[in-house]
Amino acid sequence: MSIGLLGGTFDPPHVGHLVLGECAREQLGLERVYFMPAGDPWRKAGLGVSSAAHRLAMTHLAIAGNPGFHLDEREVERIGPTYTVDTLREMHAQGLDDVVLILGSDALADMPAWRDPDVITALARLAVAPKEGDDGEQAWLAAQVGLDAPLIVVEMPPLPVSSTLVRERVREGMPIRYLVPPAVEDYIREHGLYR
Repeated sequence: MSIGLLGGTFDPPHVGHLVLGECAREQLGLERVYFMPAGDPWRKAGLGVSSAAHRLAMTHLAIAGNPGFHLDEREVERIGPTYTVDTLREMHAQGLDDVVLILGSDALADMPAWRDPDVITALARLAVAPKEGDDGEQAWLAAQVGLDAPLIVVEMPPLPVSSTLVRERVREGMPIRYLVPPAVEDYIREHGLYR
């Protein structure tokens, strides 16, 4: 069984995350895609990340209604910094041997700084979606420096949305409708996030 793993801070999850997950699921024939919010995102320490409980709840709301999407809470439940390599080791120990790690090109570019990137690429295939403004093969090759792994390219429409953009718009009192699912928009408003 091939599964996809789409991890992230998801602060908040937005339509770009959902489109990436669906495009990867369809194009790669994945049985399901697990959305996995980082519990303690060590690469974003000191940046004022929302609580794991809020990010988990928003991710749950974002993926509801898509039977091909599932929520994986393991990194939120883990105490201390969370590392992708540890998650992949756990998945392999559970018999999940055909895992596709789904990334945006920004995450791929950062991957050499992750813990044990060579082990990650041994435990999972990498599927990468270009972001708007990426300049084709040159960007992929530049981002892949230090990684000895083939890349699967996930084609998806360019969506100029990011969690940073959503947070900024909320902070400025601007609408976020259609940038996030309606249930996530409601959650952000009800809990006063990003103000």
